[in-house]
Amino acid sequence: MRRTTAALAVTAAALVTPGVAHAQATDAYQGCPSGYVCIYPNASWNNGVPEHFYYNYQAYDLSNEFGVHRIFNNQTGGATVQTCRGYGGSNCGDKMLPWNYRDEDLTPINSILLQP
Repeated sequence: MRRTTAALAVTAAALVTPGVAHAQATDAYQGCPSGYVCIYPNASWNNGVPEHFYYNYQAYDLSNEFGVHRIFNNQTGGATVQTCRGYGGSNCGDKMLPWNYRDEDLTPINSILLQP
């Protein structure tokens, strides 16, 4: 199943503020729209400005990404994201569930994999 950005409708009213314990799965958070995986520079939320946005279920090759970045899974329906040492979504690490983030050194990472 491929998802398209045409199905996304995020408004300012849907934004979640930090400290909200039970955000809805349809909410954007820190500039990352619902349904997306976002990567932020450094180990921070970068004032709510992600560096990269990923939406479709597939592997995405990374280039010129070095040092620690924050990876946030704001997908819905149990969709996961993995960081992978190989290109094309190969040699992947642990799956990260929705509404989770981690700070990870992307220097050895060559792709990420989004799966339902």
